Amino acid sequence: MNLEKLSKSKKLLIGLLFDALGYVSYKFPPFDFIWAPLSAYLMSKMYAGTKGKIAAAFSFVEEALPLVDFIPSFSVMWFYSFYISKAEKQKKKQIEK
Repeated sequence: MNLEKLSKSKKLLIGLLFDALGYVSYKFPPFDFIWAPLSAYLMSKMYAGTKGKIAAAFSFVEEALPLVDFIPSFSVMWFYSFYISKAEKQKKKQIEK
């Protein structure tokens, strides 16, 4: 399955599932040893380019460190990709005109 080419809504649903998996470590802390690198890999496959690599690094650190596991990194990246990033592009186009 190619995660990068999923629709907007499917990326959101899969991202919510991945964020929920990140909370498993509250009940079973050793899960972070598996989930931290896996979440980074999945993040880089869902979002291409530099922003995907930065998000993957953030996801790895966020999952590996204790006490910051509560950040829903996949949901934050989805929101950034589909709303914030597009708004920035529109502003650039308006400035260029």
